[in-house]
Amino acid sequence: MRVLIVINGLGTGGAQRSLAEMLPGYAERGVEATVACFQRMAEGVQDAVIADGHDVRFIEDGSTLGRVRALRRLVLTEDIDLIHTQLFEANLAGRFAAVGLDVPVLTSLVNTDYATVRVNDPNVARYKLRSARFIDAWTGRLLTDHFHAISHAVKDGAVATLGIDPRRVTVVERGRDPDRLGAPSPERKSAARKTLGLAPDAPVLTSVGRQEFQKGQVHLLRAMALLREQVPNIALLLAGREGHATEELQMEYRRLSLEGTAHLLGHRDDVPELLAAADLFVFPSLYEGIAGAVIEAMALGLPVVASDIPAMREVLVPGENAVLVTPSDPESLADVVKRLLDAPDQIERFGERSRHRFEDRFMLDRAVDRMVALYDEVAARGR
Repeated sequence: MRVLIVINGLGTGGAQRSLAEMLPGYAERGVEATVACFQRMAEGVQDAVIADGHDVRFIEDGSTLGRVRALRRLVLTEDIDLIHTQLFEANLAGRFAAVGLDVPVLTSLVNTDYATVRVNDPNVARYKLRSARFIDAWTGRLLTDHFHAISHAVKDGAVATLGIDPRRVTVVERGRDPDRLGAPSPERKSAARKTLGLAPDAPVLTSVGRQEFQKGQVHLLRAMALLREQVPNIALLLAGREGHATEELQMEYRRLSLEGTAHLLGHRDDVPELLAAADLFVFPSLYEGIAGAVIEAMALGLPVVASDIPAMREVLVPGENAVLVTPSDPESLADVVKRLLDAPDQIERFGERSRHRFEDRFMLDRAVDRMVALYDEVAARGR
């Protein structure tokens, strides 16, 4: 089977990381994938995907019409059996590219894009969000054969906001490659801390996510200011590329005098080692699709403190490997982290259960098998 995967670019996001990890598995299972990108990325998985020999095509035309034409040419010249789109711009161009062709379109739903909380994002204009929702709903209902959702929370959100028939949405959760991440161990933790310049006995928190309103990192910085008074040697490793929230984060960082306590690391290629060095993973996101960063934290045997939002309730088991807290509440976040740090036996127990949950549910091969089965099912409709 030949699949054209259309995505905005192979950057640092969860959708991009998942795609990069799944491509080798697709090839092993007989799926020949061509990846069409609209942007060349300086950071992210792009270079690694190309270096691994995968077929990546860059569409230089920045107009929607130009992208549609380029995608149609690819579909016809490469004898494509299925178009798989991810993210808004790619969804739009991919759907229109298939009009009049006997090639079905599968769209991945990777976030709760139209969640009510998004209207609080200062970088989102309400009229633009409403327009995008209308276009997404119209093209989704009329020009898309089937949908893949990365969680039930995402499926429920799309059904509610886009008016999609739930029978047209299949949930396939993301997975992560255990070989890339490696396994947790005391020796690895010690080595990672030494490399990062962290004290062997310091309580270390790690959080990973791009610097955007969605990730709620400003509330984590405020929680760190509270924790510093109670845990003087505490350290936070905050990794993720710069974004629309970077200026606010840097201002809050300076206002709270967090030098030496919180480390704003920006984009990092050594995230597994940042996780290996940690005692806890903290994820203060305001809304999510599934959060690949949390899955990776579980793979490294970390307890998780996360916002109490629908996607996190699917991935984590409160009271077994995680504690969920009210979003945008630094005081509650600080209180939960302090209580866990004061209970090393609970941290160890939660960490073991995180690793077991990853192995039972979020291994990469499981996700690849299910996606290939979905490809077969949807592609059969165009034959």
